[in-house]
Amino acid sequence: MKTRKPHFKRVLLKLSGEALMGDRQFGIDQKVLQYIAGELKDVRKSGAEIAIVIGGGNIFRGLEASAEGMERTTADYMGMLATALNALALQNVLEKNGMPTRVLSAIEMRELAEPYIRRRAVRHLEKGRFVIFACGTGNPYFTTDTAAALRAVEIGADVILKATKVEGIYSSDPVKNPLAKKFLDITYMDVLKKGLKVMDSTAISLCMDNNLPIMVFGLMKKGNIRRVLEGKKVGTLVKGG
Repeated sequence: MKTRKPHFKRVLLKLSGEALMGDRQFGIDQKVLQYIAGELKDVRKSGAEIAIVIGGGNIFRGLEASAEGMERTTADYMGMLATALNALALQNVLEKNGMPTRVLSAIEMRELAEPYIRRRAVRHLEKGRFVIFACGTGNPYFTTDTAAALRAVEIGADVILKATKVEGIYSSDPVKNPLAKKFLDITYMDVLKKGLKVMDSTAISLCMDNNLPIMVFGLMKKGNIRRVLEGKKVGTLVKGG
C-alpha cells in the first residue's frame, strides 16, 4: 500500500516490553516481533524518521523486584539490561526485513551497541535508519516512559507514539469495564489529575513542559502506525489545554 507523506516528520515510538510477549507469560514472541517489523516496513518509505524506546517488563521488572526486597538501584539496573535484550531482538528482526537499524545504549556496552550521543542519534535518523534507545536514561528510579519523553525532547521529535494493548486512553480499564469512556483527546493536566495510567507523572510533566504531544493507540491493529503518521484520527491525543 502506498504511504502518504507523513504528518509527523520525526517520531519517538514507545513500546512496552510486555507487548513483545504476545500470549506468553515471559520472554519474546517472534511472531510479535515480525508483526512490528511489518508495521514499520509499511511506513519506511514515507520518509518519517523513527526512533524507538522499548521497555523490559517481559524479562525483568525492577519495581516488582524492589517490592520483593531487592535493593532498588540494583533492580533498576537489571531492568535496564532487560531493555537491551529487547532492543537487540528488535534490531535483529528489523535488519532481517531490510531496515537499517542502530541500537544506542545509555549504559556503555561497546560490543553490543553504540553509546548514546544525541548528535549521533539525530544523524542516524537523518540517514534513514531506525534508532533504538536501550537502557532507559541510564539512571535508576526513572522508567522507560521517562526515557521516551527525554529522548523525544532531545532529538526534537514531533510526537511520542505510545503503543498499547488498547485503542487509546479510557476513563477506566476497558477490559474490566465495558462502559469505560474513550477519550479522543485529553490534556496533560487531566491525565495527571485523573490518575490515568498513560505514562508516569515524570514523563507526562516533561512532555507538558516541552509541549510534546503523545498519541496513545493500539499496537496490534494492523496499519495503526501508518495511520498515525498520516495524521488520521487514531487512539487518543494528549496535548496542552
